[in-house]
Amino acid sequence: MTHEEERRRFFRIDDEVNLYYKPIDEKMVNRTSHISDNVLGNCSLSAALEIMSQESRFMMSRLERTSPEVADYLKIIDSKVELIAQALVMQGADFKEKDTINVNLSASGLAFDCTEKLNVDDYLEIKMLLVSCMAVIVTYAKVVYCKPKTDSASGFPYVAGVDYINMKDQDRELLIKHIVKRQMQQIRESKEVPKV
Repeated sequence: MTHEEERRRFFRIDDEVNLYYKPIDEKMVNRTSHISDNVLGNCSLSAALEIMSQESRFMMSRLERTSPEVADYLKIIDSKVELIAQALVMQGADFKEKDTINVNLSASGLAFDCTEKLNVDDYLEIKMLLVSCMAVIVTYAKVVYCKPKTDSASGFPYVAGVDYINMKDQDRELLIKHIVKRQMQQIRESKEVPKV
C-alpha cells in the first residue's frame, strides 16, 4: 500500500479543534520516550478515561436492572470524575478557551490554517483539544505541505498538512471514535436543515 493510499484509508472530516503546535528537532521524534506517559503527562488521561468508560458500560447496564439507585449514584460519580479530568487537561495544556480553528482531521493526519510558513519535512509537536469531547491528544507530526491560502482574511495566510508520527494507539482510537461521532452528527445536522 502506498503512503497516499494509507492516508486515504481513514475518514476525513472538517472540524473545529483547539490546536497548539511547535517545531521540534527530528531527534525528539525518534526518541522512544515519546511513547511513555511521562512525556504526555495528563494528555492521555482523556483517552484512558474513555477506554474505562467503554469497559464499564456493560456492567452499568446490568447494574441498572438490578440496582437502579446504585447505578444512578455511580453515574453522578462518573460525571464528577469527568469534570475533574477536563479541568486537569485544560489547566495543564497550552490551550486558551475559545481559541479554536477549523481543521481537516483524520486518524493519519491533519490540515490546519496557520499564521507562519512551515517547511516541508519539518517536525512538529501537536496538541489537539477535541472540543466536542474535551479530549486532548498529543503526538508528533511531519509537515507534508504548507501553501498560501487564496483567502487570508481570517488572519491565517497559510494552510499546512501534516502526517502523525508515533501516535499512541489509544489516542488514535480516541481520534477515530471522535471522527466517526462528528461525521454522524454532521450527517444528522445536514438532514435537519430545511430545504429552501
